[in-house]
Amino acid sequence: MSPPARERARHALVGAGARAEMFVRALALDHADTAELVALADVNQARMDAHNRWLAELGHPPVPTYRAADFTAMLAKERVDVVLVTSVDVTHDEYVTAALRAGCDVVTEKPMTVDAPRCRRILDAVAETGRRVTVAFNYRYNPLHEQVRRLLADGAVGEIGSVHFEWLLDVRHGADYFRRWHRDKATSGGLLVHKASHHFDLVNWWLDARPVEVHAAGRLFFYGESGRRHGYARDYDRAHGSPAAADDPFALRLAEHPRLRELYLDAEAEDGYQRDRNVFAPGVTIEDDLAVLARYSTGATMTYHLTAYAPWEGYRVMVNGSRGRLELDVTESDHVSPAGAGALKGAALHGDDAAVEHGAARLTLRPFWAPPVDVPVDGWTRQGHGGADARMTRVLLGGEPDPLGRAATAYDGALALLTGLAANRSLDTGAPVRVADLLTLP
Repeated sequence: MSPPARERARHALVGAGARAEMFVRALALDHADTAELVALADVNQARMDAHNRWLAELGHPPVPTYRAADFTAMLAKERVDVVLVTSVDVTHDEYVTAALRAGCDVVTEKPMTVDAPRCRRILDAVAETGRRVTVAFNYRYNPLHEQVRRLLADGAVGEIGSVHFEWLLDVRHGADYFRRWHRDKATSGGLLVHKASHHFDLVNWWLDARPVEVHAAGRLFFYGESGRRHGYARDYDRAHGSPAAADDPFALRLAEHPRLRELYLDAEAEDGYQRDRNVFAPGVTIEDDLAVLARYSTGATMTYHLTAYAPWEGYRVMVNGSRGRLELDVTESDHVSPAGAGALKGAALHGDDAAVEHGAARLTLRPFWAPPVDVPVDGWTRQGHGGADARMTRVLLGGEPDPLGRAATAYDGALALLTGLAANRSLDTGAPVRVADLLTLP
């Protein structure tokens, strides 16, 4: 006699932009035995219709669509168990708290939210309802980062004294934050919240520590109106339909990318959102060159630098301890090819361009009084955030065991967010900021 069929968790997704595609595809194809997509919600009907067309291409029936204003009604009508939040960052708390109070668990894209009051709302709703919030910090699931976690937890470098973390966004990927809603700090929190929360979370997880004090310096050096000083500026507001954008390597050509065209260009008539702004146009309120010094509850310190206009993409992490040093060196792409300059990250890794942009990764343990050791890591790839995306959805949607504790909680989300918020406050004041002065955590 065969065992009874496992009941699938019913998932609804709010925020039907490009960030939703990974989850929609994983639900439709990879984890259909454990989870199902039952509804979409968004402020724009055209974007939801695009996702339903793509579901049909995967052999999945279309799902009901709801306006974002009808989000709570959708949860009840569709009997939703889990909500996936992939909306604009500043709206996360609205959907997370409503879902929790409707009896749902939540998986939210990072950052969990963009400021301390919204973070407090989420944490209070978790405590009030007893429901679960998981933050999709997919970099925890990168095989390289998992190996770093194991080595540090096993004492490979002894007691940890300091971390240096340098992250480089190339002029293809970095530019994209200055074309879209992320260019406004009020909606994204800036790169120290939207992007660096990935990295701050990794350090919290690796050190098993919480940030105590943060000091930061940074500026808008390359993008925005600085582009005129560097000789890159072109006189147009958005790329589509603009002759001035024709020879601009920083221009995103939406019409040449079928999925982006459907999600954004074809959807503009509904809400007026333009996905292809000029990265050197006025109105940018975020920084592109950022330095952070953080002190942790263990006494360890971190120096961190984010550059959003580099010629290559990758990162370097160095962990110094009482018994040696661990070094992680990752090249995601060694340059931006001319053919891929006006595309999105990943676009130039397919077809003819795949051969000209190279990537590599190396993890090295340097113990005291012994030669360095190259640590083998299986499973790393240049696709899908180092292979992390597929590994994450296996845990969050497929129920795969998680002995490393990679599934980040709302508390983890708050710690990563607070590092970035303290750094932003320090940018404004020029002084170190105690994390506890922004938000009190247990």
